[in-house]
Order: sequence, then structure tokens, then C-alpha cells
Amino acid sequence: MDGAHVTPVLAVEGLAYAYPDGHQALFGVDMRIEAGERVALLGPNGAGKTTLVLHLNGIHLAGRGSVRVAGTMVEKSSLAEIRRRVGLVFQDPDDQLFMPTVRDDVAFGPANLGLRGDELDHRVHDALAAVGMTDVADRAPHHLSFGQRRRVAVATVLAMRPDVLVLDEPSSNLDPASRRELAEILVGLEQTILLVTHDLPYALELCPRSLVMNEGTIVADGPTADILGDAALMAANRLELPYGFDPASVPPPGPRS
Repeated sequence: MDGAHVTPVLAVEGLAYAYPDGHQALFGVDMRIEAGERVALLGPNGAGKTTLVLHLNGIHLAGRGSVRVAGTMVEKSSLAEIRRRVGLVFQDPDDQLFMPTVRDDVAFGPANLGLRGDELDHRVHDALAAVGMTDVADRAPHHLSFGQRRRVAVATVLAMRPDVLVLDEPSSNLDPASRRELAEILVGLEQTILLVTHDLPYALELCPRSLVMNEGTIVADGPTADILGDAALMAANRLELPYGFDPASVPPPGPRS
């Protein structure tokens, strides 16, 4: 089938948005992500990345242009369906963990959808298993390490069985082992992934494709290795690799099975 005729899982067209104070954050963003892709969203602070992400599940609604999830327009009448399909994992896991136990936190979303009994228990178990955290189900989230809390935060979103997982700076504040463990988890997920990050080596490790955003628009879209190897593009958009890091030294992410 011609890929041009397949409905993308995320389609953003001409998206513009200004905050109530008049600050214009987005200026005609166009973006298309296909089901099963892992894509990094890169750019300097203030580029509009967070504003864009908050449109993907209807926290913000388009001032002009459109956002569609698997063909469904993001608008007030579709918010319940959109928020089931697009799950956001925030940078600070404590923004998502507020119940007495890990099990309660992971069950919270599905329970609000009306799931009960064995069906809810299976949903919780599957989500925790996906992030390797079934053994902490009865512990209080605030007793876990930061890396464990981040994995539980991912599980709270996976329990909703979204089509798209959007992660904001998932590698921040993680020690090297936790960073690697999370990468292994993310690579194994079946969901489409949009990774918002300043961690350029992490983007290269996980995402075959990257988008670069600056001044409220998408300024580059291509293979992550090519983008990170383009010195002029990197400099123009205030993107810097760690000292001595060579993008060519990292093998490309493997294809989805």
C-alpha cells in the first residue's frame, strides 16, 4: 500500500498557538508520524516543544490549524478518546504518582474508564510487567528510587493502552544504569513513541528519526544520525553534543520487529 494513503497516527497541519498573554508559541507547525515510529523532538529551550506536545492530547487546543490522532481531530468533543490514545509521561514522575501504593497509581486511569475486578488487575499487572516493576506493586511510590518512580510513571500511562507514548526528558536525572534500563524498556514497547529530549545521544540510541524545532516551527526532519552530524544545523539551533561524542560511533536503532 502507498504510504501516502495510510492515516498517520499523529498529523499536525499548520498549527499555530498563542498564550492568553499574547505570546505566540507556535507558527504553523507541520508534522506527520506513522504508527510504530520512534521519533525524537529536539530543540533549544523556548522552541515550542512543550506547547506542541500539549496539543497532542488536547491540554491545549489549536488556535489555528489542526491536530489529528489516527484521523480523529483533537477538539473538545473528542478529548476522552484522544487522551486514551495519546499518553504523556512528564519529566517529573511525582507529577503522576499520588496514590498510596504503586498498584493504586497504575490502576487509577483504567479504573476511571470503568474497569473493575480481574480485568483491572490484568491491566495493572501487564503495565508493571512492561517496565519490570511488578515486584513493587504494593510499595508506596515515594519509597522508590527516582529511576523506579519514572518507570512506574510510564506504567501508569501504559495501563491506559495508548497508541502513542509522549515522553518529556525521560533520561533526565537518571544514573547510567537506570538510563540504560529505561532505554531497553522503551525499545521493547509496541507504541509509537515521541521523545522530547535535550539528551542527544539518547535520541540517537532510541530514535531513527528526529524533528528539530525552533522559534515555534519544525526546521528539520530526518534521520537522527544525519541531523546530529550536520554541524551548521546544530549550531543554528543551539544543539550541542557532549564533548568528544561522535554520532557515527553509535549503531543505528534496530527496526521494529
